[in-house]
Amino acid sequence: MLPSLADLLGSARVVALPMATRFRGVDAREALLFEGPEGWAEFSPFVEYADAEAATWLAAAIDFAFRPQPAPLRDRIPVNATVPAVEAARVSEVLARFAGCRTAKVKVAEPGQTLADDIARVRAVREAMGPEGRIRVDANGAWNVDEAEHAVHALNEFDLEYVEQPCASVDELADLRRRVKYMGIPVAADESVRKSSDPLAVARAKAADLLVIKAQPLGGVTHALQIVTAAGLPVVVSSALDTAVGLSQGAALAAALPSLDYDCGLGTSSLFLDDVADLRAVDGSISAERVTPDAAALDRLAAPDDRRDWWLDRLTRCHKVLGLGGDAA
Repeated sequence: MLPSLADLLGSARVVALPMATRFRGVDAREALLFEGPEGWAEFSPFVEYADAEAATWLAAAIDFAFRPQPAPLRDRIPVNATVPAVEAARVSEVLARFAGCRTAKVKVAEPGQTLADDIARVRAVREAMGPEGRIRVDANGAWNVDEAEHAVHALNEFDLEYVEQPCASVDELADLRRRVKYMGIPVAADESVRKSSDPLAVARAKAADLLVIKAQPLGGVTHALQIVTAAGLPVVVSSALDTAVGLSQGAALAAALPSLDYDCGLGTSSLFLDDVADLRAVDGSISAERVTPDAAALDRLAAPDDRRDWWLDRLTRCHKVLGLGGDAA
């Protein structure tokens, strides 16, 4: 049963978390949090998403707040550092925020930057982490196949763990995977899973070696686990720049996986100057225990009234989508 709108609005809090470094085009990450019988949950689809897509994120939040979650198989989750598209000189500063992380995900293909900027950034990460550090790069689908092939060749000297969503479409990913297979660099799919009406298409097309899985965009932990089982590929559990509450849902997903072969992208609380709870990495991992936001932090980080009203209105619209049985989950 879908909880009533009043059930959600009664505890809803809208927060704006200041970023240590501008990331994904924002200086503050907004999110709506609410509490259910199982605990707190997060509704935070990116602001540009239409209601039909955003409603899937609401379904995930409702699932986490109102329904029991799969049993955990581990109590701590190893996580990677995340390096935004900063200049190479700032890499050490960013990495210092991720205590004990042995893996770094580096953003590349940033609009307005060049491949030379990417190479300099990845080189700085390799120098900071040493030969034993693991480096993965994420292009968010920004390259065409030829650009991606050229970039992978250029970055190959840095011993990449994998390249995430180098191209936008499944067909492009499949083509690139064939082109770079001899180099031994795996291709990971993110947007081709979480933004697709058919999240298994990339696996059927053999267009990726592994999948990046996020609980919110896939409708919750249980649904994400079903996708993982059906895909039959290794996965990396990641976040969508969540608050500590949303990261806690990602940790619940990672904790329930039968195997966890890669460090997870769930250490992104370290990208914030402040958060609703402390879920920063300690010795390269985070706790899989459920997070309860700090009351003082909810007050301290409260979004301005106009942004609160915007999120409450969005919650109302997306709740209606779910209630009508729309294209939401």
